[in-house]
Amino acid sequence: MLKRKKSVQILFFFAATLVTGCMPVIHPQGAKIYQGEIKEQEFVTADRVKLPLRQWLPASKNPAAVIIALHGFNDYSSFFQKPAEYFQKQNIASYAYDMRGFGGSENRGLWAGHQTYSEDLNLFTQLIAEKHPNVPIYLLGESMGGAVIIVTAAGMKMPQVAGIILAAPALWSREFMPWYQTSLLWLLSYTMPWLTLTGESVGVVASDNIERLRALGRDPLVIKETRVEAVHGLTDLMDEAMAKAESLNIKTLLLYGEKDELIPLEPTAHFINNLLRQDKEQKMIGCYKNGYHLLLHDLQASLVWQDLKSWIISDIKSLPSGAEKRPACLLAKK
Repeated sequence: MLKRKKSVQILFFFAATLVTGCMPVIHPQGAKIYQGEIKEQEFVTADRVKLPLRQWLPASKNPAAVIIALHGFNDYSSFFQKPAEYFQKQNIASYAYDMRGFGGSENRGLWAGHQTYSEDLNLFTQLIAEKHPNVPIYLLGESMGGAVIIVTAAGMKMPQVAGIILAAPALWSREFMPWYQTSLLWLLSYTMPWLTLTGESVGVVASDNIERLRALGRDPLVIKETRVEAVHGLTDLMDEAMAKAESLNIKTLLLYGEKDELIPLEPTAHFINNLLRQDKEQKMIGCYKNGYHLLLHDLQASLVWQDLKSWIISDIKSLPSGAEKRPACLLAKK
């Protein structure tokens, strides 16, 4: 009995040593020593970090609107290439940059923390407003990008922003994860935060656009091996975004695919219910029967683009596709 008790004590001591010796690390922005700058292919941040930038400008020098697009987890700014080309023809300018730790940015694979991501977005939006005075600016976020926008729009004054678009926002907070998932994440985060995961065995289908999925697999700038501490950081971000639903006092369009296998309907519906508690008249929800997580890239993506264009350009009460009338959306609103 004493021997067993001693073994348990040794095990707990070993676990405690691991936990105190390791913890998830974030790599936030440094001292704010610069006013920020937008160059042709770079966004220079307040701490002079250079983030790769892509921009798609219409032929007209007076665009009807501007979209600032934020990519999803492990993706980067090229994700908006196809949608941006469509919007370009609609006289809508688009900008997308690689968030810190992703794409061609510094410290690739390392998590910068949601506060840093928010401050970068806030600065970039201010710079775009200076570049395009009196032009309505819309923030569009896919998955993780949507969560960053939620946290930013709810926590900062952004008078230059006309509205936000959340495309399958990352909202799978710990509150809705099974206990074994949160327990494993905690254990790995505080013992082996440097461990990388590939997700190859998960078996989740992100889109019905197989060519797009293959392109992502071939793209060297798309992260394939994810550090546990980055997953921990993303989960913290999703927790924060979920808590901000009632704080979004801004024109909002949230889109969700009914075949989304990455972000379940339950947490999304919970967020929507809280979102609609305030300023319901300026918020719209769209659900797509054949939509997957990568709504902007699915085979039916053109329907989504058209909905976005109409919502941005016109003060519409319904989407051209009728996505706001889908049962999943109506269920979420109850």
